[in-house]
Amino acid sequence: MHRAAQHRIILVDASAHSREVMTRRLTAQGYAVEAFDDPALGAAVALASPPSAVVADLWMPSISGVQLCRLLRAEPATANVPVILRGPNDDPRSRFWAEHAGAAAYVVKGRIRELVRVLATTACAAEPSDEFFMQLSGGSLDIRERIARHLDMALFDSVLAAEVRALASSGSFEKLFDVFSQFLSQVVSYRWMAVVLDEPKQFALHHHPQDAVTVEAVARNLLQISPSVSVLRIEDEDARGDVAAAEPTVCAIPFGPDRLGSLAVAISAGGEPDSLEIIQLVARELGGPLRIAALMDESQKLATTDPLTGLANRRAFLAALHIEIAFSRRHTSPLSFLLMDVDHFKSINDGHGHAAGDQVLAAIGELLRCELRVPDISARWGGEEFVVVLKHTDAAGGVVAAERIRKAVQALSIKAFDKQIAVTVSIGVAELDSGESADAMIDRADRAMYRAKTVGRNRVELGAGPALDVQPTAASVDHHAK
Repeated sequence: MHRAAQHRIILVDASAHSREVMTRRLTAQGYAVEAFDDPALGAAVALASPPSAVVADLWMPSISGVQLCRLLRAEPATANVPVILRGPNDDPRSRFWAEHAGAAAYVVKGRIRELVRVLATTACAAEPSDEFFMQLSGGSLDIRERIARHLDMALFDSVLAAEVRALASSGSFEKLFDVFSQFLSQVVSYRWMAVVLDEPKQFALHHHPQDAVTVEAVARNLLQISPSVSVLRIEDEDARGDVAAAEPTVCAIPFGPDRLGSLAVAISAGGEPDSLEIIQLVARELGGPLRIAALMDESQKLATTDPLTGLANRRAFLAALHIEIAFSRRHTSPLSFLLMDVDHFKSINDGHGHAAGDQVLAAIGELLRCELRVPDISARWGGEEFVVVLKHTDAAGGVVAAERIRKAVQALSIKAFDKQIAVTVSIGVAELDSGESADAMIDRADRAMYRAKTVGRNRVELGAGPALDVQPTAASVDHHAK
């Protein structure tokens, strides 16, 4: 064991008998052993003059081996010094605590051969550090204060991690980001913060109200977000719009071996010194909640979306319709309903095949998304029927919008097997009457649509009801003009 003679070992053991036995056995193996009964004194010596290895009991009075190990791992001077922890039993719990404290190994007391074997591997492999340790005048008191500080930091980190993991119960990306912005702004001072989910692509931004235009442009450029990706924006004074910010920090958000997205934060100038470490920790923990939110959003989308057209399905549409009717009545705002049916759809299926019929329905779904305003709602009603709710729109405005849709459908260019498919629709329009139920309004639009079918198809008809002045007003034309 000539090589071992060069290696200095610090042994910490509260038992005088055990220290004496261990010192004798390790010295016989060629190690230079310095033994201590006080963990704080052993730690101080190790920090002042880093040894080749430290051997300590897992559980000791005043300072445990776990605390000692974490202290040595955290200080630059001893970050690479291997720590071997010893315990009375070969139980999973002791090995767990040793491993998570950062110990190089866990050895059961009395197993000298195993300890020597571990030392031969770890002490010989340890590289000396160029770092140094600044010891204050407090001696062992200073060591205990440092351990308490490291424990406080570990507790702070675990609380932060727990807060981020709790976001998994948010249920959606939108709610998750809202709660996340409230949390992060409490622990990090920043001018703006953004979260990007790579798949499906989502972009969320939190900033001060005065920074709306400039911050979005900076964030999109930094994170390479296409203008076609809409932004989920939260504006409030939790973000520091009144102070300068450092160059934005961008951290990848991992989930296992995969990357889910990015977290970008423009930390306020003169902010807390540990802000970067907090952001990095938060980014590491954010993957799980983001993945769950994405799955919840996808599940909700599947439950409420027609897979062929990408529009809302009938169930989701009816739920939204009742909300819009309540809004219309509360604010005495007009609301119109459109029911449209593809003309001669059976002939399209029979003449071109069902795949061509699906192509027609998908094209109409895309057309509605492009033609309608953002507040309006469209859905596949069933089969070849589609429905639209036009907010803040009276009967005349509804006719204008329906005419625009009818003409756009007629202009569609759809080919199947190199054959052009002519597509037209018949549309019924009904304005919500005061005190009228949703079913009654839908029935009026349905009867109007069938009347359009009867009198020649490819036309718009207004359902019977109050205020039937169907001549479009200038306001209606302007409101729905594209």
